[in-house]
Amino acid sequence: MVKNDLVNEFEKELIKKGISRRDAIKLASLGSASFLMNPSEVQANTPLKASEVQAKVVIVGGGLSGVSTAARLANSLATPDITIIEPNMKSVSYQPGNTFLASGIYEKKDVIYNTEDFLPNDVKLINDKAVEFFPEENYLNLSNGEKINYDYLVVAAGLVLDFSKIKGLEEVGDIYTVEDSPKYNKFFSKTGVSTMYNIDGAVQTWKNMQNLIEQAKNGIKQNAVFTHPNTAIKCGGAPKKIMYLMNSRLNEVSKKARENVDMSFYANSSKMFSIKEYEDAIIEQYKARDMNYNLNHNLVEVDLEKKIAVFDNFWEEKGAYDADLEEYDMITKNKFIDVKYDFLHITPPMKAAPEIADSPIGSANGWVPVNKETLQHVKYKNIFSLGDIAAVPLGKTGGSVRKQYKVLVDNLISAMEGKELKSKYDGYTVCPIITDIGKVMLAEFDWSMKPTPSFPLDPTQERYIWWLLKLYILKPLTQYGMLSGRA
Repeated sequence: MVKNDLVNEFEKELIKKGISRRDAIKLASLGSASFLMNPSEVQANTPLKASEVQAKVVIVGGGLSGVSTAARLANSLATPDITIIEPNMKSVSYQPGNTFLASGIYEKKDVIYNTEDFLPNDVKLINDKAVEFFPEENYLNLSNGEKINYDYLVVAAGLVLDFSKIKGLEEVGDIYTVEDSPKYNKFFSKTGVSTMYNIDGAVQTWKNMQNLIEQAKNGIKQNAVFTHPNTAIKCGGAPKKIMYLMNSRLNEVSKKARENVDMSFYANSSKMFSIKEYEDAIIEQYKARDMNYNLNHNLVEVDLEKKIAVFDNFWEEKGAYDADLEEYDMITKNKFIDVKYDFLHITPPMKAAPEIADSPIGSANGWVPVNKETLQHVKYKNIFSLGDIAAVPLGKTGGSVRKQYKVLVDNLISAMEGKELKSKYDGYTVCPIITDIGKVMLAEFDWSMKPTPSFPLDPTQERYIWWLLKLYILKPLTQYGMLSGRA
């Protein structure tokens, strides 16, 4: 779909809902629609090189968070001195596209790019890894032993997939989302197990899904299992998206093929979604699609030979009664259950990289501790952090980063100028939950933990218009809007 066709289609859908194009653009705090409909408006809002302040800024991490921050900072300073440290030369991949890659809608080339192609002007790139941090002295060390000094540090290093926490998968160890991993590919080959949280894993997920569909089409009963771990993860809705998409792909083949597959979701959480309105909608969607879900189940072991996933199922029971408090003690109980699978999609536990988590700039739980509104480090005032690695209650999505990086740049420049940090991140998070091929529920919320829709439409409804947004608009918004610091 070319740009003009997309704009016309998007506009038609808005008009159907009684919303004018002008009003929609005004209402679109998402910014994505206005970016394609009228890029000059976005460019007009691009900050000019207004600040004359000078300082050396080092950014650890060259993914979406790091490059977007560098671009906006370079746009905002008269004489920028900005260095990105990034070991992976394909770090600016379009990670939200992994869901489409894992369901056969995208190919690998659609989500992975050369970092240098998106490197902002006036920004230096060091192709290495930061491994030691000395915040008291304002420097860090690279893996090659080089010392890098800074006046201000931005930590945007993303997170690590931690397979070592699952018994039977320890050999996989730590891997990154954007990482060619021959070890990973060999380990999971022909096992029916995969994760779309790694790009090569997403490719394998589509292969595994195709195999399951073929078996189901031939009348062979199949068991598809999807997991959600007991750690914070990037894009909390993604483990459900791939399940919805398998359901859609099966129905494309035949009703009988779908009936031959038992689909079950196992979530560590006591909820299907943290926002009640969206959770209620998801539960109704699961019921309508005959998709099963199980709460309070954490994946702890996988037997690849026997194709058994072991879950720790836990719950609370009343214990002794405390007469003084007039309440019962609550005791956590648990049991381990074995689940047979033919297809297993693992959302692995996730963590901050050890070299950051275990450093002075890390915290007890690994993430970089920042003020959740200003994104400034709680201890070191010349350090800021955003994206997946920041210890922010909400915000491990690309949509959150689109709000965060603007706040961070504003506050970083204020800090450089010795001014008060007035820009605040409001916790905005957006999760386009793909419920079908051609349908998306756009879940938007903030610190209030209530829906905060950008358009005056029922946010709990699945809509074709949000499918257009997800499939056609968000990717160019990311590539040419965020990575240029303009959207």
